[in-house]
Amino acid sequence: MNDILSFLDDYVLNNNPDEIAKVIAADFRRRRIEKGLTREQIASKSAVAVSNIVRFEQKGLISLKNLIAIAITLGYNAEVKSIFATPKYSTIEELTQIRRNAGKKRAHRHDQD
Repeated sequence: MNDILSFLDDYVLNNNPDEIAKVIAADFRRRRIEKGLTREQIASKSAVAVSNIVRFEQKGLISLKNLIAIAITLGYNAEVKSIFATPKYSTIEELTQIRRNAGKKRAHRHDQD
């Protein structure tokens, strides 16, 4: 049953940046509390202002640089560094395009009708 609920959560949140940000913020807060760290301690260790941490935990809003800094503070270096490391595709056509474009430095615009 939990697997089904997890799948449904992923499906519902899949394309909603605000909801995904809130989930990430809630997960961050949970990990921070599990480690027994206050917002002030995270701020001190990460050089991110407490006000930014509060805003992130409450609203899911944070700059990428600050998100990386607090993630590193909690030991999530590898996870942050690998967010775009693996190609993602949902069709054979996308996989074919990924393989064809592997190693290119720039994308070129394709006119679509």
